[in-house]
Amino acid sequence: MAGGAVVGTDADTDLAVVRVEGMDAEPLPVASDVPEPGRPVAALGNPMGLDGSITAGIVSGVNRSMAMRGGFSVPDVVQTDAAINPGNSGGPLVTATDDGGYEVVGVNRAKGGDNIGFAVSARLLARVVPSLVADGVHRHPYLRVRTMDVTPALAEANGLLETDGVLVVDVGEDGPAASDDGLRGCSRTAVVGDRELPVGGDVIVAADGEPVRTHEELVRHLILTGAPGETVALSVYREAETTRRVVEVELAERPATAGTVPVR
Repeated sequence: MAGGAVVGTDADTDLAVVRVEGMDAEPLPVASDVPEPGRPVAALGNPMGLDGSITAGIVSGVNRSMAMRGGFSVPDVVQTDAAINPGNSGGPLVTATDDGGYEVVGVNRAKGGDNIGFAVSARLLARVVPSLVADGVHRHPYLRVRTMDVTPALAEANGLLETDGVLVVDVGEDGPAASDDGLRGCSRTAVVGDRELPVGGDVIVAADGEPVRTHEELVRHLILTGAPGETVALSVYREAETTRRVVEVELAERPATAGTVPVR
């Protein structure tokens, strides 16, 4: 009988790699593109202890975000209406290819409600798993800032003409973005309607030239393209300025989620 040993784990994406000895199996290819909503998919796994079960559905959403322990979130998540129940976690979410085969578009993770399930995306899988195989851990990039999506109310409070981008509310004092030429957080508040809102922070509208409209998009860009020690170029609007400036930040390593340790 084949036996397995854990090679590496990453609590921040809920992914792990297990080495299985004595098994002759052909791996499924991993998709390189985001699946389009409406694409048929199947979730494989052992829900409720029922070995080798398959449930079918469609991709019902992409670019979702799932909250994790430690206050972080997993970006780039695939949403599906294929049934995902306890025992499906860790199994593949697959779709048919034009040549009659199958490819993995995600790794099943959680049920979010009736007809709503979530899978860690193939793009994140391809980003994290090689590090787990090589080192047993994956080191995520870290800005150490707190942001809010720019809503109409926030735009009014900060005198912004558009509602795209994310407002930097706080910058961690010992974080990578806290230098004199780094990012600036909010310095005061203003009341719009009956709400007190933060004012004065930088508004991030692009990262490395890629548009940033929401916090989720900022996190997705960092996780999928950045690494500790690399530099990210953030295009920001600073208070009272009508033209963008570029702030370059050397990314730090995200602290390990409490209670987790590397396998090796």
